Amino acid sequence: MKFVVRFFVPSRRGCRAVLLAGLALGLAAPAEAQVAQQPDNLTGAATAAPVSSALIDSAAQRRRRLRLVVGGSALSYGVLYTGLTTSWYTGERVPLHWFNDLPEWQQLDKCGHFWGAFQESRGAVDMLRWAGLSEKKAIWYGSFVGFVVQSPIELLDGRDPAYGASATDLAANFLGSAGLLAQQLAWHDVRIMPKWSFHLTSYARQRPNVLGKTVVERWLKDYNGQTYWLCTDVGAFLKPGNRWPRWLQPALGYGGQDMVYNDDGTNAAQGLRPYRQFYLSVDVDLRRIPTRSPVLKKVFYALSIFHLPAPALEYNPRDGFGFHGLYM
Repeated sequence: MKFVVRFFVPSRRGCRAVLLAGLALGLAAPAEAQVAQQPDNLTGAATAAPVSSALIDSAAQRRRRLRLVVGGSALSYGVLYTGLTTSWYTGERVPLHWFNDLPEWQQLDKCGHFWGAFQESRGAVDMLRWAGLSEKKAIWYGSFVGFVVQSPIELLDGRDPAYGASATDLAANFLGSAGLLAQQLAWHDVRIMPKWSFHLTSYARQRPNVLGKTVVERWLKDYNGQTYWLCTDVGAFLKPGNRWPRWLQPALGYGGQDMVYNDDGTNAAQGLRPYRQFYLSVDVDLRRIPTRSPVLKKVFYALSIFHLPAPALEYNPRDGFGFHGLYM
């Protein structure tokens, strides 16, 4: 989720990361792979045929699911990147070059890359589980999908004269995928979830060509309204039988304000002083809401990438501590 801006060049990387993360989570099915189990009381040749038939049907189902996952993902990936190269990368092309954008936007764009790669990898692991791959293969193959999906953007940007490939973007992509891998290897689950929230700010009116004109554009482009969270499943770390509600999670947030231009020097020339914001809040993990509806399960799974509005304690170096009754 990245919007590197060279002064008045419109931002676009963030839109792509949102699309990619949404694609992965939208395709992922939050269901376990169904493997036929042999009944305990089977004896004799009379039962051999039904068991064999069940196993064959199960294996065929897994192959169909795997083809669906691989084929659907490859097609979606190809269509998306074809759209990028034919709509956004239509101008002059230059030799591959690099640009250090680490000092920009209070590093919120790096948080976006981490969040996007993590969520894309999470979707991939769960899709491969649903397709019937072994747990080991699903984790190792799926965990780095986020890095593989997002990183080619740097090659495209690296040949754009107004942009440039970013090594720190690549690092953030890798850390997002690695963060998912570490949790899956340790717990076979996600206990610490990066999430994202947004609220409208007045900064977009000062520079609408970069920070967005419509609500949707501002949602994608205005870093002043974006907050990135780490939400922890406390109940998973407690002893079995504890009464902590698994849906209730403490959340640490990070954001920034006074960012109209990508670099602090240009902001200062306009009388702006960008600063960081830190939050302590709670979150509802929709994945833990009990429901028998397959549709609701998928909806809750997809929406679990967002931090829901909740009370929050804020600290920032300019104003100190403050409290929000309902922080978006």
